[in-house]
Amino acid sequence: MNAPRDKSFSASLEATLTDPAEAAVYIDAAMELDDPAALLVALRHVAKAHGMAEVARRADVGDKTLFKALSDKGNPTLETVNKVLHAVGLRLSVAPV
Repeated sequence: MNAPRDKSFSASLEATLTDPAEAAVYIDAAMELDDPAALLVALRHVAKAHGMAEVARRADVGDKTLFKALSDKGNPTLETVNKVLHAVGLRLSVAPV
């Protein structure tokens, strides 16, 4: 018998990730893992927190394109990542190691 999933974590995470400062820290932590799949998951979580359709509209990217780019098998271009980040109020930056 499967127990119903507790949605509180997902709801709490999405609420937190609407704050640009929290989203930046979350994405930065995913980048520290040096794992492209982890970065995709983080970007997907942030985009979902802001509403995927709204992010696609702000990023001037098609809905299907955004869903595909941020899917488990996605391979977004740097341009798409940059557009998504800008759509949620973030930007890419580089820092010394």
